[in-house]
Amino acid sequence: MWKLMMYPSTGAIPNVAWGKEPGILTPEERVHLRALASRVAEIAAAPVYAEKKTLWRRHNDLERPRPMLLVFPEDGWTDVLPVASTVTVKDPFWGQYEWILKHLIHRHERLHDDFVVEPVLNVPLAMKMGGWGIEAAKYHETETQDGSFNWTPPLQDPDDLKKMHPATLEADFETMEKQKAALEEVFGGIVRIDVAKLGVTSCIYDIATHLRGIQQCMLDMYDRPEWLHELMSFLSGEAARQADFAEKNNLLMLNNGYHYIGSGGLGYTSRLPAQGFDGEHVRPEDVWGVGIAQGASEIGPEQHDEFILRYEEKLLARCGLVAYGCCEPYTHKFDVVKRRLPNLRRMSVSPWCDVEKAAEALQDRYIFSWKPNPAMLLGTFDSEAIRRTIRRTLDVACGCAVEIILKDTMTFAGEPQRLESFIRIAREEIDRKGLTT
Repeated sequence: MWKLMMYPSTGAIPNVAWGKEPGILTPEERVHLRALASRVAEIAAAPVYAEKKTLWRRHNDLERPRPMLLVFPEDGWTDVLPVASTVTVKDPFWGQYEWILKHLIHRHERLHDDFVVEPVLNVPLAMKMGGWGIEAAKYHETETQDGSFNWTPPLQDPDDLKKMHPATLEADFETMEKQKAALEEVFGGIVRIDVAKLGVTSCIYDIATHLRGIQQCMLDMYDRPEWLHELMSFLSGEAARQADFAEKNNLLMLNNGYHYIGSGGLGYTSRLPAQGFDGEHVRPEDVWGVGIAQGASEIGPEQHDEFILRYEEKLLARCGLVAYGCCEPYTHKFDVVKRRLPNLRRMSVSPWCDVEKAAEALQDRYIFSWKPNPAMLLGTFDSEAIRRTIRRTLDVACGCAVEIILKDTMTFAGEPQRLESFIRIAREEIDRKGLTT
């Protein structure tokens, strides 16, 4: 059902064959892929990327060099680099990496934002996770291509909570090692192969809404609050147990570099890893932690605090820095988030958030991770409306550590140049404010 997958440096990209076993390459395809990798390595060595890494470090360290700018096309990659016309290698596993390499080259040549190209390819570490003792959610897709879907939540009867038990956890090292060996055999000496290990993430309320339903969870806050507390306690315990498993088995990924953090922004910072890091065994205090609660968009700050943050704070407090939020608006919730998470560093300011209240709450003490409304790139492309929106936000948040993160784009209406125009307009507005390096 899912046509996208999360890649450590680029966020959501097309899922050609992520995590599958490698197949056969022809000699010609091998030469082709190595040539692409050589081009990526050449690009990564360009001085501009050393400069951008420095800017990101200063930005994430709250030195406010200038507003940072990133675009993540996500579903819109269909317009920018369609898989059918981009991938020429026959085997799907190698086709996935062909697309990744070509998209890094395209970013360098056409998308002049603050993305950093590194000479790295990632291989996933797959986890085998057992169930919680209840039936999985049943998804029902529409017949329309890329259409909507609904699902039947599995936690229909409150008594079903008694059936839930901790899930088993197991890392699939065999598949990972096979993929890594294949990539190193083809790309060794050109680019580095990193294992995309695990992070420390709390999305427990979103999991609750998938188990119970968004509307039903809100009703449960009033009809059976103690029962919902019991569910959230179970889910927070599972999140903590997974983090413990990752730390114990050295499966945490140090994400203080090229890594996509939370709902956007790169991880470069001098604040991580923490003191005492031995260079090999990554601890929660060495990483960016992430908290997301998109299903909580329509609940108030008191409920967000009572049913979500109180269950997230213990796990996220173990992390060196925290990025919080995604598409959900925090207009009335900034204070409760800041109070619960003293190591908060990056806060999402979604398209549905009041930017004035966000600027007042975040000031220069937290990263103002602004997500412009992606709908601006649909329909009639109104460059002046885009310019006015960016200008107003930069004016309002001029005292903040601002980053502009365009994401959640579904399409560019068949005109991928709209993305390049957005970048150009944003750059011009940043320069207009005199917010240069």
